[in-house]
Amino acid sequence: MKYDFTKELEAIEAALAKQLPDTATEAWMETSFGNIPIGTRPLHTVPLLAPTTKLIHNGGKRWRPLLLVLCAQLVSKTDTIPAVAYELTPLLEFIHTASLIHDDIEDSANTRRGAPAAHIAYGLDTALNAGAWLYFQAPVCITTSDLPGDLQLQLYQLYGTELRRLHLGQAMDISWHRENTKIPSVEEYMAMVRLKTGTLASLAAQTGAIVGGAPAKEVKTLGDIASDIGIGFQILDDYINLSTGNVGKKRGDDIVEGKKSLPVLLHLSKKPEDFQIIMDYFKRARIQGIESPVVEECIALLESSGALTEAAEQAKQLIIGSCNTIRELYPNSDSSAKIASLFDNMLTKAVK
Repeated sequence: MKYDFTKELEAIEAALAKQLPDTATEAWMETSFGNIPIGTRPLHTVPLLAPTTKLIHNGGKRWRPLLLVLCAQLVSKTDTIPAVAYELTPLLEFIHTASLIHDDIEDSANTRRGAPAAHIAYGLDTALNAGAWLYFQAPVCITTSDLPGDLQLQLYQLYGTELRRLHLGQAMDISWHRENTKIPSVEEYMAMVRLKTGTLASLAAQTGAIVGGAPAKEVKTLGDIASDIGIGFQILDDYINLSTGNVGKKRGDDIVEGKKSLPVLLHLSKKPEDFQIIMDYFKRARIQGIESPVVEECIALLESSGALTEAAEQAKQLIIGSCNTIRELYPNSDSSAKIASLFDNMLTKAVK
């Protein structure tokens, strides 16, 4: 069964706009920055707001905020989503947006969501500062919520841990991009993805479960399941990049970045003799850019072993399996059916 999430998405967009307006007001500045020194004006926030709001307005599936509110409804066992769950959705979307700004800088990417990347459009210094600021703006929604102090503290601790895990995963990913004399094992790759991508899905589910009133064990269980969903979508993202191409980007830009994605690792597990060929493709693609013919040559090589199809299948199994687990844990639950529907829709659009 398909569900219409229009109402939930509208509430999420309203929460995002409240915490990250297009134009700063003095009230918002005081909430975000505290006691502001004389001489500070709303116009001084433009280098922070312009790059971040632009990226948020340019799209995004919003599945992490949706997962948060649906998990809150799931554990509360009611037909109503707690209002505070919506208020906390900026926590997820702001962290995600900040990571995209920094990812594009670290990967030397030129575009994001069909537009110039933030560091191209606004300059490297502005993009770095705006992205870093948005990480810290993200938990303001915890402070402004009506949650009791102990729950706020719990959410702050969770936010800090998951944000540190995200950066550890990114550190692993960066080191592999720049190292073309060896490749990570599949086990190392999966650990990296669990940290870099799985952590935000886990944060979404755990935050929703906490505000929905779930006990600690239930919170952790949902976080672990959601982490697997996040891993599945990262693998799916790797597959899409080398098949149809990600929305707003050209097919194969992972080759230009030298990304040791799962399709590459699966291919080399079958044909280790192709290691130097692929590393040479990476090197030439980085120098020549996305229009280089070596990009398509490398993709064709990966397709020849069935590595792309195998990666897509692994992604589907992780996502579908995780959704089935949620439905088993919460039988006859409308919320678990909604979660399954959300990800089934995304899978259908991604893998034809």
